[in-house]
Amino acid sequence: MNEKKLTILLVLGRGETIRNFVLSGMAAYLRQYVSLAAIAVFPNDEIREILENEFDELYELKNIKRNRISGYLHDWIDIVHGRFLWSGVAQWRWKLRDHEAKEKGKTFKRSMQKIVALPFASAGGIEFLDKIERIQNETISPSNYYLDLLKKINPDHVFNGSHIHNKNTLPIMHAANKLGLKTSTFLFSWDNLTSQGRILPSYNKYIVWNESIKKDLLSIYRKIKEEDVYISGTPQFDFHFKKENFWSREIYCAKIGADPHKPIILYTTGMLNIQVGEEAVLEGIADRIAEMPEPRPQLVVRVYPKDTTGRFDLVKARRPDIIFPKIPWEKNYLTPMPEDLVLWTNMLIHCEMGINVASTVSLELCMFSKPCLNVAYNPPGLNIYPKDYPSVYQWEHYVPLTNSGALYIAYSEAEIVEMIKDALAHPLKYEVQQKQLIEKFFGDKLDGKSYLRIADKLLEWAGLRKN
Repeated sequence: MNEKKLTILLVLGRGETIRNFVLSGMAAYLRQYVSLAAIAVFPNDEIREILENEFDELYELKNIKRNRISGYLHDWIDIVHGRFLWSGVAQWRWKLRDHEAKEKGKTFKRSMQKIVALPFASAGGIEFLDKIERIQNETISPSNYYLDLLKKINPDHVFNGSHIHNKNTLPIMHAANKLGLKTSTFLFSWDNLTSQGRILPSYNKYIVWNESIKKDLLSIYRKIKEEDVYISGTPQFDFHFKKENFWSREIYCAKIGADPHKPIILYTTGMLNIQVGEEAVLEGIADRIAEMPEPRPQLVVRVYPKDTTGRFDLVKARRPDIIFPKIPWEKNYLTPMPEDLVLWTNMLIHCEMGINVASTVSLELCMFSKPCLNVAYNPPGLNIYPKDYPSVYQWEHYVPLTNSGALYIAYSEAEIVEMIKDALAHPLKYEVQQKQLIEKFFGDKLDGKSYLRIADKLLEWAGLRKN
């Protein structure tokens, strides 16, 4: 009699988890060894068809409406966690919420929230609230839909592709905990521990990018054991190692409408909630470039794919000298489409340098030994208080880059032109520092195989492979 195959369930609650754990090839790899199931969002028909071909069982992730108590408790824990953490980002968010409350005439409500939160802003206090949140969600208001579905799937391991931005996956993971299933999650980004909310609910195992994130995780969450945290690197960078996706410069430039014979400066925009007024920063840089002699560099702008505000549309309309390639992301669930995985790698390969505001892109530019210029001044002529570009460079996750000596950091618009000229004239000026930064950040986990390491660890945790 054949033994029943083990089953691993992937929970894919946002578009980028589909990129990381399906388009990367991880799902296909896992399916060679186990029965593979998924509860996933369906951004569009193309992605749904891809998912249908990759899984033995596939279920659409439903947005289960939470009751008011659950919602209030979650929001309260978020406030308490920020005050307990009190990182640079947490302090900034605290000040920002105070400012927003004042503008909306809700200072009394905000004051009450803080008064109620402060007594719990300690390791013991926040852990007590974790218990209350778990009891409330697993006992008082469990999701029968996901309890029944998980019983049907009967997985040997449940993997949540993102620990954060996960309100739609909370009912699934609470149901998994209630059933006593083995669970794990991937810490989505390098800044999330110091910039985002509490990890809810708790998991049996955790997967992180690097040693620094592991140390932060163990420091913030005292009950997590070191042996339950696995360092994998990140699959979002694996695509940069697929040489079959590399285009020639001529092909790349033809696709985006650029001149292959002129230098390309890649500007990547950021998040509106932090980089307010970035349109003015971008145009100011474009103006400085326009004053440079021929062969004048071309400015290619990749608008942050999650920015759906259209705030750069006016710049795009009035500035034919700036190239704005279409970014192939699906707006539903903010999903990178397969063609963007190739486009983005080639945007990095074929630029002579990159400019951004304290972005993850800085790491990617260093990976490709491309000069990276960080904008550390506020939009000229705009009052953006309480937001502030320079302060971002002192946030905990970014300080290693700020202090690395691997980047150009412009603290005024006047510095931009000379830094651009220097970067174009001496493209490898900071190559040694960049390599040191990347080595310190990733160690031996930057090789295009993060998805395989994660897959093998999931197989082990499911019981198929042992150390």
